[in-house]
Amino acid sequence: MKILLVEDDTMIASGLMYALEQEGYEPFHCMTASDAVHRIKTELYDLAILDMQLPDGTGFDVSRALKENSTPIIFLTVVDDESKIVSAFENGAADYVTKPFRLRELLARVKRTLQAAKGENPTGFLKIGNAEIDPIAGKVYVGSSPVELTALEYRLLLIFANNKGNLLTRTQILDSIWDQGSNFVEDNTLTVYIKRLREKMGSAVTIETVRGLGYRAD
Repeated sequence: MKILLVEDDTMIASGLMYALEQEGYEPFHCMTASDAVHRIKTELYDLAILDMQLPDGTGFDVSRALKENSTPIIFLTVVDDESKIVSAFENGAADYVTKPFRLRELLARVKRTLQAAKGENPTGFLKIGNAEIDPIAGKVYVGSSPVELTALEYRLLLIFANNKGNLLTRTQILDSIWDQGSNFVEDNTLTVYIKRLREKMGSAVTIETVRGLGYRAD
């Protein structure tokens, strides 16, 4: 799989090139937007990893050139800014990673994006409803869009994903949260977090209240 890396930081680029080669990919590196656009005119890539800030422009300049070939894109950004993230997805991003990042997480996202582009279900991902959970990166996606959850909301969703279609009593859920988080969660607090999780996941995941017993999700 051919991967275009556009990154002007030579230390980051060197580490990424080595890691991608070790994973069996064929990476190509450009330091500027103009060099990347020139290369895109003559080469096809399975994936592009684009730094948001480049010496002669932005990653968006490169993404526009990639749109013609429907190349999936992962943006690298130093600022976890909501408006920039929204712009990234509007400009064709399949995913984004905030610097500094963990190499293992980025490689997991590369694998996920490539598999999704081929219509495969990424190995190791958990599915519940129309949502996918990446347990390595601790991320949740609906389609290609990430869903921002708190640590407790994430643990709740993970519990439901590992018990799809099964009735879970409130006691079972509370015990699981205690075991994973080492924090005490009251029964009333659980109700609040279930409500918040429903709001954030929307129609992607159905969390059913079984009156007097607990919850069932799918």
